Amino acid sequence: MIKQHPSKGKLLIAEPSILNDKSFNRSVIYLTEHTKEGSIGFILNKPTEYVLSDLIPEIESDCPIFTGGPVEQDNLYFIHELPELIPDSIQISDDIYWGGNFEALTSLLNSNAINKSKIRFFLGYSGWSNEQLNEELNESTWIVTENKFQNLLNINSDEFWKNQLLKFGGEYQIWANAPENPALN
Repeated sequence: MIKQHPSKGKLLIAEPSILNDKSFNRSVIYLTEHTKEGSIGFILNKPTEYVLSDLIPEIESDCPIFTGGPVEQDNLYFIHELPELIPDSIQISDDIYWGGNFEALTSLLNSNAINKSKIRFFLGYSGWSNEQLNEELNESTWIVTENKFQNLLNINSDEFWKNQLLKFGGEYQIWANAPENPALN
């Protein structure tokens, strides 16, 4: 396997070696920032039991909320494919943007003007200080891959980690098919 370097817009796939890490076990993270100062990303495949209206009653939306990571879990973040509708969005890749004007977003959601497959909400984020992510990569904690998904924000979160590991073959196939809790095997 060719080792890739992290950069904005790439995916981090949790190595099976971190199965005991509750925050990142079986996670796939979308990197929204990677600079000399640090890295930020959101876990794509860990839905919570909440929908948006549970957290913000003035927004009438059943958009699911995902756990973005262990940092600032009391804050809501979002990535989307709607820069033409949400002013002040920050471009991450060709078609994915981060944040933007929340008042405009609220109005769009309340008028049902947004397709739920074009936006994803997160409580918290995943963050690494300067060089921390590179150290974790050297310890084989993550696999870095290109994002090759047409609609990354609409992926099925249940099998996402498993399906990514299966692409690497070999021992990854064994880990991908192992039960989440080996004691239940």
